[in-house]
Amino acid sequence: MIKVFNTMSRTKEIFKPLKAGEVSIYCCGVTPYNEPHIGNARPFVTWDVIRRFFAKEGYSVRYIQNFTDVDDKIIKTANQQGVTWKDVAEKNIAAYFKAMDALNIRRADFYPRVSDTMDDIIKMIQTLVDKGFAYVLDNGDVFYSVEKIANYGKLSGRKLSDMMAGARVEIDGRKQNPMDFALWKAAKPGEPYWDSPWGQGRPGWHIECSAMSLKYLGETFDFHGGGSDLIFPHHENEIAQSQAAIGDENSFARYWVHNGFITDGNEKLSKSNAEMVKRNKGFFTVAEVLAKYPGEVVRLLLLQTHYRNPLEFNEDRVKESQEFFGKLARAYWQLDTLARKIHAGEFVKDTGDKNFAITVSQAGGLVEVAERLLANFYAAMEDDFNTALAITHMFELAKEVGDYYGAFVKGEILPVSIDGDILLRVQAIYMEMASIIGIFEQPVPVEAADEEKSSNDDELVNALMKIILNIRQGARVTKNWVMADKIRHELKEAGIIVEDTPNGATWHRA
Repeated sequence: MIKVFNTMSRTKEIFKPLKAGEVSIYCCGVTPYNEPHIGNARPFVTWDVIRRFFAKEGYSVRYIQNFTDVDDKIIKTANQQGVTWKDVAEKNIAAYFKAMDALNIRRADFYPRVSDTMDDIIKMIQTLVDKGFAYVLDNGDVFYSVEKIANYGKLSGRKLSDMMAGARVEIDGRKQNPMDFALWKAAKPGEPYWDSPWGQGRPGWHIECSAMSLKYLGETFDFHGGGSDLIFPHHENEIAQSQAAIGDENSFARYWVHNGFITDGNEKLSKSNAEMVKRNKGFFTVAEVLAKYPGEVVRLLLLQTHYRNPLEFNEDRVKESQEFFGKLARAYWQLDTLARKIHAGEFVKDTGDKNFAITVSQAGGLVEVAERLLANFYAAMEDDFNTALAITHMFELAKEVGDYYGAFVKGEILPVSIDGDILLRVQAIYMEMASIIGIFEQPVPVEAADEEKSSNDDELVNALMKIILNIRQGARVTKNWVMADKIRHELKEAGIIVEDTPNGATWHRA
């Protein structure tokens, strides 16, 4: 039983799909006027995990995510750079995909763009005009009339009367109500435009997502998501215009899911906040962060806080996540080492049916713990996609694997007593957790491997250093100081410090 916190009802609800065995999702995408920053990444990582989870639960998932490729900011950037709006959009959409691929975010089923959906947008606006929910100004601007819908503000919990009382003096006095919002903007010199029944122009911000979600998911679908900053006005306005156009206040999205802000410890990460960008220069865009840290480490950090809670993002937090990832990766390599030994025939591999839960060996105890933690993992995900708690259960399994592997390396567990099938089941459970969280899909760092490899490496390094120091000592005896100093210098460059003492040369890592 999956429970979802619905922003509309402000409560957790039991998820009941519109169509049995299917899940339909629309997530508001980016406006590609610049490279994606780390705050942009959170909703897409969140929805990627939700999609993975539903797929594991046996659902067929259809996921749509748009690009707002026609926008005031894109036009401004294009004019500043002396290029076209298409050039700006294409460049930054490519940067978006590169960044999201590095975070293991699977591609949406379709990425509609405003520029490719213009006919549908114009048709929807005309429907709102014909039904009396929108009005056309003399210059060709079209506005939605918020007073024509009784429950405007139901998603955000705001009352229209309060919003009107708190509204600033409206510069555009042609609007019937200060809260009315643009559906179509008449063309201005130097801006891109499309032909419409009201003259040349382009869409307002909100209408695009309504037209695209309805086109690709139908009049009613399961989930609509995005950052919590979109609740008002964007999603509120989407609901108003969509349900008015459809003619059914129960249509459009059934569950509204919003992730919390990412902050730098002071303010929300945002391209529009110049001071915040200045503070985080060099560690703000996804590309800047990925230049210093692996994508899976960053992904893990974004999932270690429940999606609805605010998340503080800074380099110290990323370093903590890198250490945490290393511990998870160590268990990955430990299980991989054991699996290779099983496949090599070093352990017993009984392919017959067995009840793992009643196997009395130490491996049997491990698989029993793994099955319990897998159940806890799914329970966490079923409770409003609680990745933070789910990862905790995965970490607990990693610790159990480490304890078991440590006992094996010490000889406390003999190979003849190991049932390979059981350990392979533990590995499968661990990788099932990883597949939902979305890690171990890139090369896993070898330095996070097992204690046995580490021990063997130390023995090899010690043996090689003994040989190197003997060669250096021979050079010193023959007064070949150039060779002796060269060896010492190159070892220092490699991170090894050589010190000459009365009892001979010693070495240690830098």
